[in-house]
Amino acid sequence: MKRKASNLEEKQDIEWKGSWRDEYLKWICGFANAEGGILFIGKDDRGNVIGVTNAPTLLENLPNKVRSVLGIVVEVNFHEEGSKSYLEILVEPYPYPVSYKGRYFVRSGSTNQELKGSALNKFLLERTGKKWDGVPVPSVSFSDLSGTALKRYREKAVKSNRIPKEVLDDSDEILLRNLRLLEKDLLKRAAILLFHPDPEKYIPGAYVKIGFFKTDDDLVFQDEVHGSLIDQVEKAFDLLRTKYSAYMIEYSGTGRVEKSLFPEEALREALLNALAHKDYSAHVPVQISVYPGQIVFWNAGELPDKLTVDSLRLKHPSIPYNPDVANGLFRSGDIESWGRGTIKMIKACIKHQLLPPAFDASGSGFQVNIIGDPKLYLESRGVNEVLITIVLETLAQGKITNKHVQEVCSVSKATATRYLDELEDRYLERVGATGRGTYYVIKGS
Repeated sequence: MKRKASNLEEKQDIEWKGSWRDEYLKWICGFANAEGGILFIGKDDRGNVIGVTNAPTLLENLPNKVRSVLGIVVEVNFHEEGSKSYLEILVEPYPYPVSYKGRYFVRSGSTNQELKGSALNKFLLERTGKKWDGVPVPSVSFSDLSGTALKRYREKAVKSNRIPKEVLDDSDEILLRNLRLLEKDLLKRAAILLFHPDPEKYIPGAYVKIGFFKTDDDLVFQDEVHGSLIDQVEKAFDLLRTKYSAYMIEYSGTGRVEKSLFPEEALREALLNALAHKDYSAHVPVQISVYPGQIVFWNAGELPDKLTVDSLRLKHPSIPYNPDVANGLFRSGDIESWGRGTIKMIKACIKHQLLPPAFDASGSGFQVNIIGDPKLYLESRGVNEVLITIVLETLAQGKITNKHVQEVCSVSKATATRYLDELEDRYLERVGATGRGTYYVIKGS
């Protein structure tokens, strides 16, 4: 046991109870199904020792009770503080599911939660070495798959050098086996999602909803995109690139423009990420909300290969902060391990003279906000006109200096410094030490 009783804060791996009740086996079950933890018996809800009268008896009986009910082994230690005694129950994390009378609990933050429905199914699959999309689906054959989707996959994979040209001549069965989308002779859920013409027949919610909103509660029109994921990518991207982009330009009254409001590379990467990282067991479609000047991509569920926010920032210091949320770009919690696609989105937006996308993993899913009209976006966030001018000038020129701000805004050096200080760490970041040679760039560029 590596855990120590010196940690006096009740949180993810600490729980205090004044006396023992058999229902606290649920807490031990929750610790075992999470990251492990410590359950103290004989402490109040502030961690103060209040003592437990039957400590010696519990010390002898609890290990056997835990083993007989939960099927696991815990370490129970006896402690004294003055004339008061208390127990420390050390619980290790278990690699297999631990149940309490057929029910499964898991520690989440400072609470103990019972797993049910899709959350329970996902937990049991992962603990038995399987992923939700790796479960085989009976009664589906190779002939049920979309030949168009399979052909499109082959062509794009060869074009991107992910597979050799010889694969074009492979049978569907060989291709799917090489992609590890078969278990014995059964197609896995991932194969159904990727290549079946109607995956919703087996997986509800496996589609994309797109809507154009004037405001959050004013929907102008919407579309639904169905079919295999391979087809959904192309259909949804085409809608965003043509119908929705054209309407946004018309709605904004900007007239004929030479470039679209949004960089196509960023739109495609955001769409691919939303479809690829969605938790399909949630049975909720990918949702794309298009507003005048911005597009929001949302997909349900947690993302794989998570990193903490702090470690992510160390790994990718160029990732920008979201100025509208406390503590920067990420609201809270963990987010996905960032791949080239996300960095592509950021760089594509900067190259397009746009603000970097805003990312949010605080709710029940993951959200990407691509901002196509920086001025409109900043106005909606209450940024004053002078600061907007500075940000837009920085986007246009690639960088800005204090002297440039003085000239553009017709202000003194001290006032320019105040403006830049107000924008720094929100939309701009400083390059170079204070003084001559210092300049500012868009955060994340």
